[in-house]
Order: sequence, then structure tokens, then C-alpha cells
Amino acid sequence: MNAADTAWIITATALVLFMTLPGLALFYGGLVRARNVLSVFMHVYAIACLMSVLWFVVGYSIAFGGGDSGIWGGLDKLLLLGVTADSLTGTLPEVLFFAFQMTFAIITPALIVGSYVERIGFGFVLLFSALWMLLCYAPVVHWIWGGGFLSDGGIFGETGVRDFAGGIVVHETAGIAALILAVFLGKRRNHTTPPHNPGLVMIGAAMLWVGWFGFNGGSQLAADGGAAMALTVTHISAATASLTWALWERLKFGKSSLVGIVTGTIAGLASITPASGFVGPVEALVIGAVAGILCQEAVNLIRNKVVIDDTLDVFAVHGVGGIFGTIMIAVFGAGTWVAQLGSLAIVGVYTTVVTIVLIVVVRAITPLRVDAETETNGLDLAVHGERAYDITS
Repeated sequence: MNAADTAWIITATALVLFMTLPGLALFYGGLVRARNVLSVFMHVYAIACLMSVLWFVVGYSIAFGGGDSGIWGGLDKLLLLGVTADSLTGTLPEVLFFAFQMTFAIITPALIVGSYVERIGFGFVLLFSALWMLLCYAPVVHWIWGGGFLSDGGIFGETGVRDFAGGIVVHETAGIAALILAVFLGKRRNHTTPPHNPGLVMIGAAMLWVGWFGFNGGSQLAADGGAAMALTVTHISAATASLTWALWERLKFGKSSLVGIVTGTIAGLASITPASGFVGPVEALVIGAVAGILCQEAVNLIRNKVVIDDTLDVFAVHGVGGIFGTIMIAVFGAGTWVAQLGSLAIVGVYTTVVTIVLIVVVRAITPLRVDAETETNGLDLAVHGERAYDITS
């Protein structure tokens, strides 16, 4: 065990959890109507709790167990059996590696929340998220990070796919699942209401930005120059994408919005995520500059051309950003074109199939969408019996 590595990953684990609680909750919560903000908080918080338990029970074993099939890790680490305080993964206590990866298993299904807010059944959220994490996310983790068939020595030969912190594992899977759920749900009855609190959106985005240092820097799994570089390029990409998003918005609409510039931040963060361990500051500048415009145009395409109500633009920002960053690894020569594109295609098809099957199965058990009256009155009071704001008190 290396004490410096351990101390850094303990910190990084806390930072990644901070991304979801409270960062993502505030970012998403500020973007919806006031009558639905608590339901967003509830979705994110409940998912964080449920994924933690499921990752401990079986998810970690599926992703990082000792199975050598290349498809899944098996069940040898069910309930962390055999893992003690002295067990090591590299230079880290294995229980810390488990905890760090758990925070990724929390935020990935939580990202999907943004596609279905304001109209989805709470029971569906919990059951779908649980099954999706175990049957989609955890196997993909094994394929890429757990020594599976897409990693080095797998189907792409000696050099497998390069995905440093989750461009495919986190952002592509969550983005595709979000888009499919949005299609199955259909439009909100009132989808023209602006964000009820842009200030909350900015605060949440700022928390995500800070937490992302643990997300990307921690993925080095060591306290060294690689972690420092990953942190640095993450910041450069986020800052650059924020500026290009705001500039592009100004050129198109005459104004740069607060919600716009912070959405650009998230686009830059998602785009640099897969490449953060393989590129330098100049490449990060390029990735961020393109991401701010690319993801904004993806938002316009999905909202206005394809006309899918992916409410908070999960696919356009996270999905497109993660896919773009994964491709840029090959553009800059840090990975092979065959492995990068092939892995994107394989994981994309698998995620699509699993997500569709799970939606069909779960909606046969519990309603997918709330009734019209509940949607009109807001999920906060109708589903959870609470209001976010009471101006008379």
C-alpha cells in the first residue's frame, strides 16, 4: 500500500460523491419547474442510496470480480467476500478501490434522471435504475476497466480501448439510455417553461466542476504527475467549453445566458473525461473549444429537429460529449481508431438493447409515466407530499 496514493483516492472518492450529492441534484433541480424540484432531488438521492447497496451486494463483483470470461467478473466478490482492510488493488486498499468505483456507479444512473424529470413514476425510477446499473453499467465496466474483452489483449489486440475516466463507461451509456427513455416517455405536457432557478443550476454546475477533479484525477489511481495532468486538462477543457458555448450563444441569439455557460462547462468536462489521462493542455484546449459548440448544436438538433424531449439534454451534453472525447483520443494518436470506434459501437448497441428491454419489462410492473393530473400539479406534492417553496410561511 502506498500512503500518498491512498490519501488522494480517499479525497477523490469524496469529490466524486460530491458531484452527485449535492452537485448533480442542484444542477438538475434548478432546471425544472418549481413544483418538481423536490422530485428531482428525491430521484438523485434515492438512486445514490440504492446504487450504493447494490454495488456492495453484487455490482462490484460483476465489474471487478476475478472471472476470466471477458464478459463479466463473476460472483466471487459478492458482498465483498474475501476483501479485508489488508487486501490490495495495485497500491490501494481494495475496499477503497471499491468505494471509489461505487461513486461512479452512483452518478451514472443519476445522470439519466435529467431525461425523464417532471413526468416519470418514482417506482419506475428505482426499479429501472437498479436493473440498468447491474445489467448494463457493471458489465460495461468489466469490459473496459475490469480486464474484459474490450481492454488490452481483448478483441482489438494488444492495444484495447482507451477510456480514462468514463467517456464510454459513464457518458455514452447514460446518454443513450436517457435518449431512449425520453422517446418512450414522450413530451412533457408543459415543456416550454424556463428553468425555475438558474442560480441553483450554476451552483450545481460549480460543484460538478470541483468534483470532476476527483472523477478524472482520481482515475489515475495514484498521487503522481498523471493525476496532476488529468486534473489540469480537465479544468482547461471545462473553462474553454464554457466560453465557446457562451460565444456561440451570443452569435446566434444575441445574448449569453448563465444556464448556457454552465451547460458548456459540463460539455467540456464530459468531453475531456475519456481523454484526460492521455492528452496535454493544448489538446484539452482544442477538445473544450469544439465541445462547447458541438454539444450546443446537438441540443438544438435533438430538441428542434428530431423533436425528442430529453428534458435536460442528457444525451446532447453527456452522450455526445463522451463520444466526442473518446474519438479525440484516436485523433491525437493516443489510441487506435479500430478500438475507439469499435468499442463505441459495441457498447452503444448493447446499451440500446438492454435499455429497451428493461423499459418494456419494468413498465409492465410499475407505471412508466404519472397521470395527467399529477404531471400538471407537479410531482413534489402529488408523489412526495412536500413543496420546495412556501412563500406564505
